[in-house]
Formats: sequence, structure tokens, C-alpha cells
Amino acid sequence: MNKQFDSGLVWLRRDLRLDDNAALHLALTHCRKVHCAFVFDRAILDPLPRADRRVEFIRESLVELDQALRDASGHPHAGLVVRHGHAVDEIVALAVQLGVQSVFAAHDYEPAAQTRDRMVFGALAHAGIALHTVKDHVVLEGRELLTRTGTPYTVFTPYKKAWLALVDEDRLRSHDVMPHVAALAPRPEGMRQPVPQLQEIGFARTNLHDLKIAPGISGARSLFADFFERMDQYHATRDFPAVKGPSYLGVHLRFGTVSIRRLAAAALQASMTGSPGAAVWLSELVWREFYFQILSNFPHVADSAFKPEFDAIRWRHGAAADKLFQAWCEGRTGYPIVDAAMAQINQTGYMHNRLRMVAGSFLVKDLGIDWRRGEAYFAEKLNDFDLSANNGGWQWVASSGCDAQPWFRIFNPLRQSENFDPQGRFIRRYLPQLSALQDKAIHAPWQNGALELESAGVQLGKDYPEPVVDHDTARAQTLERYAVVRKIKPDTGSANPARRR
Repeated sequence: MNKQFDSGLVWLRRDLRLDDNAALHLALTHCRKVHCAFVFDRAILDPLPRADRRVEFIRESLVELDQALRDASGHPHAGLVVRHGHAVDEIVALAVQLGVQSVFAAHDYEPAAQTRDRMVFGALAHAGIALHTVKDHVVLEGRELLTRTGTPYTVFTPYKKAWLALVDEDRLRSHDVMPHVAALAPRPEGMRQPVPQLQEIGFARTNLHDLKIAPGISGARSLFADFFERMDQYHATRDFPAVKGPSYLGVHLRFGTVSIRRLAAAALQASMTGSPGAAVWLSELVWREFYFQILSNFPHVADSAFKPEFDAIRWRHGAAADKLFQAWCEGRTGYPIVDAAMAQINQTGYMHNRLRMVAGSFLVKDLGIDWRRGEAYFAEKLNDFDLSANNGGWQWVASSGCDAQPWFRIFNPLRQSENFDPQGRFIRRYLPQLSALQDKAIHAPWQNGALELESAGVQLGKDYPEPVVDHDTARAQTLERYAVVRKIKPDTGSANPARRR
């Protein structure tokens, strides 16, 4: 094959894998020599807490990818060039130092990332180097799927119908890099350092391994193999946080240690053979795509309501609101299902997707706190944080998003608890101080008599807090708070959009 470039540089970001890597495939098929790099971008890392599971997950995934590149190429000095700095500076400097003619990367849809990429494009162009980007993180992106009038979809059900009609074997075909790996070049002598330790980039180890979170390509492969065996039952198990229902692949999708095309193809094939669980899981993968295209086509959602009129809502603020928000963050609301959910995210970086809705709705519609504060807290805590999905989920519970729940729909945390954790197994796992309460009593400790609480060793206000709000009173206040948007016609096209991967 007559290749266009003598040498190229693949800038890996959200695609930390060898298998079905679109940017790497593009580089290998267009360059005689290919180098691969990753930048621990200080613009992203510096604001993070010094112990962050995501950074550890990335670091260990890079170690595995570094070895995979070396094994595939057959060169003992092949592998990743890893830098710690500002990506805008590091990638341009590295491209110049390596003498490449082009840099290759996968598309990124977040506003800050697109600003970064424009800056890199300009700096590379000034140095006479091209930047080629390619779709990888989604099956369909941006404006690939439009309504008959040529506008982006803003309602999920017709989007899903159109997505399923358009996506075929060709769009799910993987980018097989293995026939082209001979182009992987050994690193120059001064660039053969191993992936830096966490301490070298200013971070500390976390409880990642205690939680049995397996990073990298192998971790994703193992998780999917496990989920594939129970995927047929996903529709029946996904809503119960005490049950092993989800795939737990969210963090792997976030950092690209697994290919979305591989997952979608497996789900589509299984659903076509009659698996109800696979069909529902595929729907959740399509929700992920839906939120990506919303962020891409309506970037204002990153910091504002999708429906601007919802920005007129006056949220609680001041010292009293701050106190309520802190109680929510720390799992001290007095509502066990909410507090157990917050304990889960605080201890593990994961929250079951049914509980993301319950906890989110409680913050917004019971406590009257601006959804953006909850969104920011989840952004800091979630291992699988993705701006598009996190924003979409929070705007759904706040009713300010596209195809969101109606503003007058307010989750009752007690009913949610009784319906989806009926035996209190999840609550007991994260709130052991309540473990001696009877199944029916554990959902609302304050409704129990003094003798029952005493026999369970629970003293309200000491072992477990009194409720910070009364749900019925809070509901009435929320309906009043949303009065500014009461003229909006309620959405009726939405099912539950929680991402349950």
C-alpha cells in the first residue's frame, strides 16, 4: 500500500485500547511509521482531588496498553510515550520532536475538549503538521442522524427508532489494527520511559483494587464476558441495586478500554434473536448516543437548562441550602435509600443508575437545590463520569432537559425504596447502623415506635439522622417553585433514560 505519510503520531485520549481503535487504524493505514502518545493533561488533572480512582484507572490501563503495543509490534522499544503537562503544549512539542507529518486522534464532543483541539490544530498547522480526527467513541455522532426536517432529535423514542433503522453491520464493523501493526515504530531512545507512577504526577493510590475494579482492556473483556452470561435477564434485574444486574462497563466506555461498536453489535445480535434483556441494554447504549448528540448539537446544556425557561426557577440558596446540600453529599438526609446511595458513590465512585435518579430527584425536588450542584458533585465522584450522560441525567430529573420527566413528576423516596430494595439489602450494605430494623421498617426509621427503634439499637439523631425535610411538604413547595414553567406542555415521549450499563 502506498502510504500518504512517512510518520504519524496517535494522540490517545478516550480510546485506551488496541482493539477496534479508529484513530490508531487510520494512522497505521496512512503512515509508514506510527508513534503513540498519551498526555496526563494538567488542565484536567490539576483541579482533581489528589486521590482519584479515575486517574489510577487511566494509569493502570496505560500500563496494559503500553505492553499490548509492544507485543503487537514485536519491537522491544515500541509502546507509549507518556507526558504530564498541558496537552496543547505537549502534543505539539512531541509531534515536532518526532518529526511527524500528521497527528491522529478520536473526536471528543465536550466543549472544553473541542476548544483544546482547535488550539492544537492551530499550533500544529503553524508547525506544518496536520491534525486528523475520526469518530470512535460513538456509533453515530453529531449530525449523522437528523429528523426529516434536517434538525437534531430532541426526543428519545424517535431517535432510537431512527438509530436502529440506520445502524447496520457496516456501521458496527471494527477497525482491525492487527494486519497493520508492523508500522508501529520503536520509541526514540530518550522516550522509552515507562508509564509514570501515580506519585510522579502528583496523585496517590486509592481503593480501586479493594473494590475489585479491573482497569484496562483485560478488565473490560472480563466484565463483558460476565455480563454476557446474564444479559438475557438485564430487563428484569437492572432496577434493583442489591442485585447484580448492570454490566458495570460504564468506566470502560468512558475511557475507551472497550469499543462501543463491539458492545452494540453484541447487544443488537442478541436482541434480534429474541433476548429481551439485550434489547433493553441496547436501548441504554442508544441513550448514551442520544445524550452525546444532544451535547454536540446543543452545547449550551453544559451549563444551562436545555429548555431556557427552566433557568427562571429560583432554587434554594444561602446558608440553609448549603447545610441541606452538605447533608445530601454526606448521606445524612434521614432517608435511608438516598443516604445509602450517597454512601455508595462516596465509598466506591459508583452509583446504581436507579439510585442516580432517586438521589438526584431528592436533591432537586425535595431539597430544592439547583441541579447543577448535584451534577458537579457527581462529576467529581463518579468513576464513569461523562459530561453528556451526567448532564442528561441531571436535567432529566430536574425536568429541564430534552425529553425529561414532566416537572410535576416527583419521586417519592419511600416508594422507590420499597419497590426497588424491598428487603432493605442495599440499605443494610451501606447503612449497617440500620441493619437490625425489620424489612418494612428500614425504609422510614422515623415512622417506627420507640420500642422498635430501641430493640434495633437505633437512636434517631444519634445513630441515624431525623429526616431533613418532610416529603409531602417538600413536594408542595416544589410544585410552587416550578410555577414559572407551568405553562409548558408536559413531555409524554420519555421513558426512563437512566444509563444502566
